[in-house]
Amino acid sequence: MNLTSHRSPILGTRGMVATSQPLAVAAGLEILAQGGTAADAAIATAAALNVTEPTSTGIGGDAFALYYEAATGQVTALNGSGRAPAALTIELIRSQFALPDSQFLIPDSYHAHTVTVPGACAAWCDLIERHGRLSLGDVLSPAIRLAEGGFPVAPGTAYFWGRGAERLARVPNGHELTIEGRGPRAGEIFRNPGLAKTFEAVALGGRAAFYQGEIAEAIVQVLRSAGGVMSLNDLAAHRSTWDTPISTTYRGHRVWECPPNGQGLAALLGLNILEGFDVAATAPLSAERLHLLIEAMRLAFADTAWFVADPEFNPAPLAELLSKEYAAQRRALLDPRRAVINQMRGVPVAGTDTVYLSVVDGEGNACSFINSNYMGFGTGIVPQGWGFTLQNRGHNFSLDPAHSNALAPGKRPYHTIIPAMITRDGRPRTEDRSRSAVTGLPSLFASYGVMGGFMQPQGHVQVAVGLIDDALDPQAALDCPRFCIENGQAGAGVSLEEGIPVSVMSQLAGMGHSVTPRSGYARSIFGRGQVIVRDQGSGVLWGGSDPRADGCAMSL
Repeated sequence: MNLTSHRSPILGTRGMVATSQPLAVAAGLEILAQGGTAADAAIATAAALNVTEPTSTGIGGDAFALYYEAATGQVTALNGSGRAPAALTIELIRSQFALPDSQFLIPDSYHAHTVTVPGACAAWCDLIERHGRLSLGDVLSPAIRLAEGGFPVAPGTAYFWGRGAERLARVPNGHELTIEGRGPRAGEIFRNPGLAKTFEAVALGGRAAFYQGEIAEAIVQVLRSAGGVMSLNDLAAHRSTWDTPISTTYRGHRVWECPPNGQGLAALLGLNILEGFDVAATAPLSAERLHLLIEAMRLAFADTAWFVADPEFNPAPLAELLSKEYAAQRRALLDPRRAVINQMRGVPVAGTDTVYLSVVDGEGNACSFINSNYMGFGTGIVPQGWGFTLQNRGHNFSLDPAHSNALAPGKRPYHTIIPAMITRDGRPRTEDRSRSAVTGLPSLFASYGVMGGFMQPQGHVQVAVGLIDDALDPQAALDCPRFCIENGQAGAGVSLEEGIPVSVMSQLAGMGHSVTPRSGYARSIFGRGQVIVRDQGSGVLWGGSDPRADGCAMSL
């Protein structure tokens, strides 16, 4: 099956980096060339993205990672998301905003109350400590050079920076990320000495330099001045967690996601439902194929909207949700001919703007990594003199006390950002006479992700289907036009990307879908993905980078 692809995939063997900014790709490759692991290169890339694409990411946000260790075949999951301040309660917010009982969201998406403790810095440090080889100073060096010396702003980033500058002008210290109150233009040099100072402090002092001392004091000061309640104790108490990743099988492959509080569960639920259909027998952009995928994701979102929450407060019944038996029950609700818009969550029987990057090093280790401010610049609030914005991830909390994702002090919110990975069962190794024969380890098939709020699990499913059912190369899988159930709401309308035939859009509407065509910059709703596939036999890496962003995949 053929799809038009506007870029060729990138091939290599010694290591590869794929993300949404070429200068960040270069930073990751620099670290790989110095002998760094996929973990080292991932953090170098993430820090450089903070410099070059602050519209989407930064050290003031959160991060998640999946890491494949070639020597053991194990996949580990890092949760670098922050928690609500100890003094923030539903009662406080309802009182301050005079909310009616029917209002379950914080009404101001950018209020200081939406700032949870930024988890990215600790995640960066933790990933390097467990899986890295170089020092934190070495890893942050490329980003420090970019921030101090300046960089030319890429066209797509300039567009979204210009839109975000309006908000930056209205929040404390937002001017630190503007040029005379406006966003930098495409090709214009932007310098961020405050961010360079932040990275230099972290390079010398590690996570303590961020969560204690001057940076922490600046975070608390600016949030308090904006009406927030975060304290120094909230920052000092922050910790990442190493979690057991969740996974499911899909046509001979194992697809991995981070567990809740992330929404990776939605992608696995969708794939479990789709496994019962002969997806490969349908054309990729046909109404029949798109209908199946859309309806599978509606069912998945109906479940995740209820079950995804901080597991320390409300653990989800993951084994039951991910069972093939439960998938069969949910699949029976899917009508292959008509849309069932108002799907309800199931009852298993017990027994959000972002940057994504992918790195595979020359030893076969892989890091699938995602870092986000949530809504563009997040709140846009900048701790004075430090050159980064604070996220607004707490806006995802529910103010319904009965909901699994209800706001509570010290709780992590429902998180949209999710990295993904696919492995295959290992083949038995040939016997080495110097040691006993051992069983083959699971091998890396793909390290991938699709950034963009509630689009992310939908993108994971669509790219996985392209890679597995259609046997597309990573670039072609990313180029394929996508659908997006808006805001991850099971009963919401569906946006359809330019490139899906108008006749197919009409057929979907006739099946009961409320469809909206999208083109131009409105295509950003469909996410921006990166994929690195590893050939199991030759070890050759195949990379693809989303044409909806400014980035690329590059190999050593």
